[in-house]
Amino acid sequence: MNALKVYVVIPNWNGTDRLRASLDSLKVQTQPHEVVVVDNGSVDGSIELMEKNYPSVILIKHDHNKGFAGGVNPGLKLAIEDKARYAALLNNDAVADKDWLKHLVKFLDSNPKAGIVTSKILEAGGKELDSTGDIYTTWGLPYPRGRDEEDQGQYDEQRWVFGASGGASLYRIKTLEEIGLFDEDFFAYYEDIDISFRAQLTGWKIGYEPKATVLHQISATSAPIKGFATYHTLKNLPLLFWKNVPWPLMPVIGPRLFILYWGIAMRALSRGLFAAFFKGVLMSMVLWPKKLMQRHRIQKNRKVSVDYLKSIIVYDLPPNANHLRNLRAKWWHLRGKA
Repeated sequence: MNALKVYVVIPNWNGTDRLRASLDSLKVQTQPHEVVVVDNGSVDGSIELMEKNYPSVILIKHDHNKGFAGGVNPGLKLAIEDKARYAALLNNDAVADKDWLKHLVKFLDSNPKAGIVTSKILEAGGKELDSTGDIYTTWGLPYPRGRDEEDQGQYDEQRWVFGASGGASLYRIKTLEEIGLFDEDFFAYYEDIDISFRAQLTGWKIGYEPKATVLHQISATSAPIKGFATYHTLKNLPLLFWKNVPWPLMPVIGPRLFILYWGIAMRALSRGLFAAFFKGVLMSMVLWPKKLMQRHRIQKNRKVSVDYLKSIIVYDLPPNANHLRNLRAKWWHLRGKA
């Protein structure tokens, strides 16, 4: 294992207008590294931009869009083959502080039990937070810690977190060799929670390093695609549950996830997203047998107790789940519960 070599992998799909700033921020990093861009069949001049202006970047070309998971795995495989020590992921719409990678490497060097470390990710303006680590809830719905809060230093301490955002995190190669790479069936959305869950189950801890900062244009790639988020949310939430949640936790999370899932589904229908609704539900059902087989292997290799998992899961709804919070409040009122 090369004690010094670090890779940074950027997935790209038609990101010419954003990719330049991301690559320029990597040029000035104080931590030596190799850069790999995995292009998902771009037709907007992204490849020409990289070949002309960034000749040192290792470019892997796909002929079609393989999503986030398929867009990072080839770069991670290259890092593994090259016997690197660490591999970072950075979104093509993210700009890293010059010491970003140095701080992440220092964290993993100092914490041998940590398999992944994530960054302090700020929205593009630098005032509001995007993520300071990911949280998994008893409702089966993950969410980014601190999202949309004004950054006033309230997340400026290192700590352990449940999960790491795939948009700006560093992965120990030894961990990836043990748990596997990103699940390409997810394509996009929650694939970073899935790999974090698998790391937690096998005993690897996940850290948050507030000194490692990036600016991120939230959903710059996926937002313009109608129904994209709805489809992948409906497809992936059950897959995340079936793969990773141990049997003793299923009675706690399963019923809540069922309510939340169909709440999301009905909201999609009310917004006219019929195709995204039917396709998402159908694909989740189609992939279910495959995920059950993967579940057997994942749970067989679990090294942590259920009590530990209970201690790192949040027993509440995500802060922005306002509709469900209102319904829950009405239910509690009917039951005479405060």
